[in-house]
Amino acid sequence: MTVRRALAGDLQTVVSLTETAYAPYTAMLGAPPIPVTEDYAPRIEGGEVWVLESGGEIAGVLTLERHDDHAMIFSVAVSPDFQGKGFGITLLKHADKQTRLWGLPEVRLYTNARMERNIALYLAYGFHETGRRPNPDRPGWVLVDMAKVVDKASPA
Repeated sequence: MTVRRALAGDLQTVVSLTETAYAPYTAMLGAPPIPVTEDYAPRIEGGEVWVLESGGEIAGVLTLERHDDHAMIFSVAVSPDFQGKGFGITLLKHADKQTRLWGLPEVRLYTNARMERNIALYLAYGFHETGRRPNPDRPGWVLVDMAKVVDKASPA
């Protein structure tokens, strides 16, 4: 298993994998979650997208933004063929590592309040909820904001 920055040639795989990974939530919510509708080309060009490879195949995608005082996970997506094998945790660990390399103290994310499985995973990994708010782009949807302090001394 290796994690590397996504290349321009990975764009279609990143888009397809994201759509497939979020498909159960698209069905549950009645519309695609925000990461499914994202234009990943500028994010790849800007170095915000990492891919997790297993056996020469892209198994997961992490989109991580650098801000002045924190890193923000925009999306973690694991191909259904690779789910349940710890690949999501591997991507979260990479987010911690990158946050540390950037010299930032905290990694944040937000998710839909109805994505209870994801919230449970993030809580188990060490995130804590910092608040809930209406989604400004999707009336009726509620976002859960979460954060995790990244210990500078702990290895990723």
